[in-house]
Amino acid sequence: MTDLISSAPALAAAATHPDPAFPRFHPRPAHGWINDPNGVSYINGRYHVFFQFNPESARHHRIQWGHVSSPDLVHWDEHPVALRPQDGGPDEFGCWTGVVTDDGGVPTAAYSGVRGDGGHSQVVISRGSADLVSWEQDGHIAASMPDDGLVTAVRDPFIFHFNGKRYAMQGAGLANGHAALLLYTVEDMSDWKYQGIWLTTENPVAAAQTPAEIWECPQLVRVPSDEAASDGDDTWVMMFSLWLSGDDHEHANGVGHLIGSLAEDPSTGLPVFVPRSGGRSDLGRDFYAPQIVQLDTASSSGSESEPRALLWGWANEGPGRDGRRGRSQDEIDAAGWAGVLTHPRFLSVEDGALVVAPAPEVDAYRGSLAAGGASGAVGLPPFAEAIVTAGPDASAGEVRLVLAAGAERQVVFAGPLTEGEELRIFVDASLVEVYRTGSVATTLRAYPALGEEWILELPEGAAAEVWELKLPE
Repeated sequence: MTDLISSAPALAAAATHPDPAFPRFHPRPAHGWINDPNGVSYINGRYHVFFQFNPESARHHRIQWGHVSSPDLVHWDEHPVALRPQDGGPDEFGCWTGVVTDDGGVPTAAYSGVRGDGGHSQVVISRGSADLVSWEQDGHIAASMPDDGLVTAVRDPFIFHFNGKRYAMQGAGLANGHAALLLYTVEDMSDWKYQGIWLTTENPVAAAQTPAEIWECPQLVRVPSDEAASDGDDTWVMMFSLWLSGDDHEHANGVGHLIGSLAEDPSTGLPVFVPRSGGRSDLGRDFYAPQIVQLDTASSSGSESEPRALLWGWANEGPGRDGRRGRSQDEIDAAGWAGVLTHPRFLSVEDGALVVAPAPEVDAYRGSLAAGGASGAVGLPPFAEAIVTAGPDASAGEVRLVLAAGAERQVVFAGPLTEGEELRIFVDASLVEVYRTGSVATTLRAYPALGEEWILELPEGAAAEVWELKLPE
């Protein structure tokens, strides 16, 4: 074990970053492009989050895997690049999206690699050290493009376990225009066995809730639910990033999910996923490519495991979406960085709908109370958390988060608030995350100009508590 000798505190360095739009409470390197979270895992007592990374510029090119880790989701260390494109190897064009799993005590990465001369992606395997800092890349291919004329694109492997067996899936696009999932059995991590097309947008629930040409970054996890599925099985959430041709990192369809059950086919022994509902997984235009790690824990009775699922997503830069001021490519290049990862988020299902909440560990970032029981227009620090609640006499107005300077203002977020609801709002420089009780989150990017300040506008009968964010000792 390398004992983390090549690491540095990630968030302490962010406090001195020259760009006022750079986040201080969401770990990422000081320079370069980042996108999809990858290899999200909890191994040997630490949370590990890898991510798509180009350290050379703030543009999406020849992707590597960056790496941060934490013992507690609060204090983060930044590590050296984990995976790099290998000259002449199956990942020469880039080490793209994938996962990390514990394979018999050996941390193992499975990711999409593309050769330098193009072609379809293949699943490439790499083995890591006990602390996941050092990786051996020998170019081993565990799965290639399936010999199936209907499959025209494939990417983004994900591993899950069901009934004591290990399976994998990849997102795909089909010649008939449908998005699809491909299923694999994985008795040996070095040799995946293709089992065929598993699910497509020909399924009416999937077509309605997760429309796409390719299902990118597929995820499948068990989640806690306030009601058992009709057949008594666990509740499973399947999540996709909804790729359309011509997206160019705009991702108009965003991220969608399906809620359903998983059962074993008595004739084949393979799992069958049956979706019963679904929807959007985040209501913001700046959220894409989330990855989820399954964190099962022993139940209070000790007889079974209770499902826990923890998600990170990518909030990308942009030219301005939904009327918000953005950053041009020239401005992004000048800043020298692009992309942020969200706070870690726990998933559950309540009343048949997906609920997304920040991990309780992020409470540790609360510093001094800036306002208590505030109403009307409330000024926020540039790094802030606000909890907004509606009293019994609250009006039917909207909660608005605006950037204002004198008479000039732009609305960054606006949403209703009804009695019994709570909004939890985080502002970290240019990243805004809004969590609503009983619902999914809203992830947004906005860039305060010189002289602008954050203002929270509350409807009559609503009140806010506001904290300034501060790094704990």
